[in-house]
Amino acid sequence: MAGERLSVVVTRRLPEAVETRMSELFDVELREDDRAMSREELVAAMARADVLVPCIADKIDGGMLGQAGERLKLIANYGAGVDHVDVSTARQRGILVSNTPGVMTDDTADMVMALMLGVLRRVPEGMGVMQQGNWEGWSPTAFMGGRIAGKRLGILGMGRIGQAVARRAAAFGMQVHYHNRRRLHVDTEAELQATYWESLDQMIARMDVVSVNCPHTPSTFHLMNARRLKLMKPEAVIVNTSRGEVIDENALTRMLRAGEIAGAGLDVFEKGREVNPRLRELPNAVLLPHMGSATREGRIEMGEKVLINIKTFADGHRPPDLVVPSML
Repeated sequence: MAGERLSVVVTRRLPEAVETRMSELFDVELREDDRAMSREELVAAMARADVLVPCIADKIDGGMLGQAGERLKLIANYGAGVDHVDVSTARQRGILVSNTPGVMTDDTADMVMALMLGVLRRVPEGMGVMQQGNWEGWSPTAFMGGRIAGKRLGILGMGRIGQAVARRAAAFGMQVHYHNRRRLHVDTEAELQATYWESLDQMIARMDVVSVNCPHTPSTFHLMNARRLKLMKPEAVIVNTSRGEVIDENALTRMLRAGEIAGAGLDVFEKGREVNPRLRELPNAVLLPHMGSATREGRIEMGEKVLINIKTFADGHRPPDLVVPSML
């Protein structure tokens, strides 16, 4: 592809600085609005582009890739997660897939702490009273929550984000525990002051806070199912900033309603935008619209990674953030 000006189609609006640089480098088709493309629009975009730049909201399955034609050579995903793309089928069709790992680590870890504090200290409830003008003044027993210092935090998934959460939690005085597919090196464990649990069930039963920081794969779908949620202490809370599919949302909703789990802080949901209406009504559930990586700095850095992946590919080299099925 060296020397050619690639045709690039972007599925959503990106930060202005990213769109401007992309226009300088490639023959790019940008979005006029921020509406998500339909399935048919995505298939048509793949058919006319050398490179497609989608995001997590764009489901690209094997059937769509089969209709893409022969032109598409790279799917340069704007985001780290690629479970919305059928990577195996793409590779079989000679289409490379890249992502933007590592960019949102600190931003997402910050949001984990924000959700912990929001749930434990009942921040949304307090805001609601103030915004509605219903505050009747200070009371010794009003809005009592839980102290974060001294709590046992169980991190499910100790990758980049999980480790960033561990560092922040230690600074807040929490006791850090974790479960991971592979145990960390002893030096890393010591640096993070983290205790490893081979058994997820045993860890969950002892934690005050559980933070879900693992990707969505076939093996992690409903990893936190009804049985495991019932292992949690009634006064425990769960926070999820990774993928909604990891938690059985209906089971979680039932247990929150019944008081079998004290609270939940969720930035992601099992069915994307279709949030369980009963979950939305609960005062012990803090819900956010997938804001974990939503900082200006982070979104621009994500765009810069996309640019580097496309430019490297255009120059005839392997994109630095190439995703292969064995990684998933």
